[in-house]
Amino acid sequence: MAIAKRYITIESEKHADEWHIAGVVVHANPASLDEVRAAINAMAGAEIHAGNDAGKLVVTLEAPTMRAIAAHLEYLHRLDGVLSAALVYQHNEDADAMEEEMTDDHAPGLH
Repeated sequence: MAIAKRYITIESEKHADEWHIAGVVVHANPASLDEVRAAINAMAGAEIHAGNDAGKLVVTLEAPTMRAIAAHLEYLHRLDGVLSAALVYQHNEDADAMEEEMTDDHAPGLH
């Protein structure tokens, strides 16, 4: 089964001072799982964190705008072999905040 070859244009926005992170659960046809994994791994800003042989994948998407996140989600929906792609979490931060070191006062030494 071929991987979708349609490209989605992302128009730039004037404010690029944010960074968006989204959590997505992708359900793929198990027979197409290798192709779907390869397509997701080839996407800029996408990472597969977990998955199983039944075709369920936990994916994060990172992008500078919500419009880009929406385009990535649309691309996931259009991939051959994808049965569904459900947005389960979305968050945005100031881009500068993404460079700050975080500490956890409850777990000393954890950064």
